Amino acid sequence: MLDFSGFGKILILIGLVIAGLGFLLLLGGKIPWLGKLPGDFFYKGKNFTFYFPLVTCIIISIVLTIILMFINRK
Repeated sequence: MLDFSGFGKILILIGLVIAGLGFLLLLGGKIPWLGKLPGDFFYKGKNFTFYFPLVTCIIISIVLTIILMFINRK
């Protein structure tokens, strides 16, 4: 028979990541500092608005890296 235990673990991890992202989207509007950190670029002209949350992306990346590092630790 085929061993699908590794594939099952990957599917569980993907499901947890998707659920976590959904949870963050629900709370996204309730975290006042998220997206308004120093280093997030915001430019508003007459007919043009540009917003790039650089520092927010870096912080989210660091947090996700630490979480995934603990999950993948053997």
